[in-house]
Amino acid sequence: MTVTDPAGRPFVGLRPFGRADSDLFHGREQESREIATLWRAAGLTVLYGASGVGKTSLLNAGVLPRIDPERADVLPVARISPHTPLPIAGGNPYVMALLSAWAPDASPGSLAGLTITRFLTERPGREDEYGDPLPVLAAIDQAETLFHSDLARQRDRKELVDQLVRAMRDHPSLHLLLSLREEYLFLVLPYERPFGQGSRARFHLQPLSPEAARQAVERPLDRTSRTITSAATRLLVGELRSATVKDAWGNPSTVELDLVEPVQLQVVCSALWDSLPDEVTEIGEEHVRVYAVVEEFLFDFFKRAVGEVAREFDVPVGELLLWLRRTFITDHGTRNIAYEGIEQTMGMPNAVARALDDRHILRGEHRMGSRWYELAHDRLIGPVSHRGSPATYLEAARTARAQRNWPLAARLADEARHAAEPDDSWVRAEVAEIHADAALAQGDVKQVRRYCEEAVSLYAERGRFDGVARALTIDGRWHLAHGDLTRAIEQINAAVTLAPNDISAQMALAEAFHRSGTPRAAAAVVHGIFPLLTDEALERANEMLRLSE
Repeated sequence: MTVTDPAGRPFVGLRPFGRADSDLFHGREQESREIATLWRAAGLTVLYGASGVGKTSLLNAGVLPRIDPERADVLPVARISPHTPLPIAGGNPYVMALLSAWAPDASPGSLAGLTITRFLTERPGREDEYGDPLPVLAAIDQAETLFHSDLARQRDRKELVDQLVRAMRDHPSLHLLLSLREEYLFLVLPYERPFGQGSRARFHLQPLSPEAARQAVERPLDRTSRTITSAATRLLVGELRSATVKDAWGNPSTVELDLVEPVQLQVVCSALWDSLPDEVTEIGEEHVRVYAVVEEFLFDFFKRAVGEVAREFDVPVGELLLWLRRTFITDHGTRNIAYEGIEQTMGMPNAVARALDDRHILRGEHRMGSRWYELAHDRLIGPVSHRGSPATYLEAARTARAQRNWPLAARLADEARHAAEPDDSWVRAEVAEIHADAALAQGDVKQVRRYCEEAVSLYAERGRFDGVARALTIDGRWHLAHGDLTRAIEQINAAVTLAPNDISAQMALAEAFHRSGTPRAAAAVVHGIFPLLTDEALERANEMLRLSE
């Protein structure tokens, strides 16, 4: 990939580097050489590191370009997913996924029923200039899939592992590289000897050193019409190495980290590049100070990742933000850890936590035989701590309210109030309304009346008579529940007068008439709104109509 103008992007951002990006991949030269050497020499090489440290990028853009195709027979990098639908019926999904990756041009039928050993045996071999067979280099990225899967796939996974062991034994020229997250390293240890057939190596990939980070910032610009000064690079890397932490008393301080997270460097450099005016040809310290707002870039990265996960799993963004802050940040502003249960992690489905791990917001690891999560980096404490827009929390609170999850609705409403400005009376009005409804559902008499009065006052102040009507309806339902039918009818009738199209208020009025011994009045109200009722309300409406006959 060659970039020749300022509009081009020499930084890849959030996506991993690919083979075509090797000209842009810098700062990992030593690691690339060492892993390439180990892969050719050892039967098994295990490349492991934390999520987001750049294993996939290193393999594709660093290691593979250093393998001489005349001295090794390199198979395409495989990434195994048993969840991909099989192109043909039957067969082991893991084995089929592996063979399909190694032979992308082969038809599904030609791979059906093949074992790994048979595939390698039937595959045409290559020889060097002396007639000796070339070593066959095979790499499996995200190889934790081989050792970690749900119980329904356990048998298929074990069969794949057994076939790989057999293939390593039957094909001495096969050299296997497994790239996986370090929290799964313990799972591969029992297989190192059979996989390696007595020859094995490990490589622990760490984040970038300051010098490597400077290379990763400067050298991709060589193929553009822009340059960056050394002082600007030092300033940018220094920003990436600094983090604000709090002591046990909550006092903030700035600390300098030893290493730089590659994913954060790419996020910030990519955003800086896009922010620069087109006429800038030399990036100086002033540009970094003005445009490289590291915390802002990281916050955008965080918001984008959380938004994607929220949409994927249909979880309100506000609920996800609240869960992240309460679960993974302590009262003193430091990172906290959370245990992954059988189905949930601190009240959130495990699939959501794993998706945030995939997007480098969380980092999972195994401790004491269990999986635990924490924020991927101290630099994310700031974005996670930021409360964001009150509208985000109110939207999530409405969803929780509709689901009758009253404790969650109340917590989210409180978050909206904390995030609001002092003069945001519209936020405080809806917060009071939600708390009133929650208190009614939970039988908290004093809180119902207090919150209803607050909501009515705030809504009336802003001329929001629909809100006044909703608050009066809640108050009327409270009187109805406590047998004060006269006061209930009075309050709910006032609500209907203010908002005649409010179906909830109309149904509450019908219920009040019904309980007061005037079923015909209740039926008259029901007939007026019958076509607009939800399925849930229809059953009660039909019951009131039957009793009025």
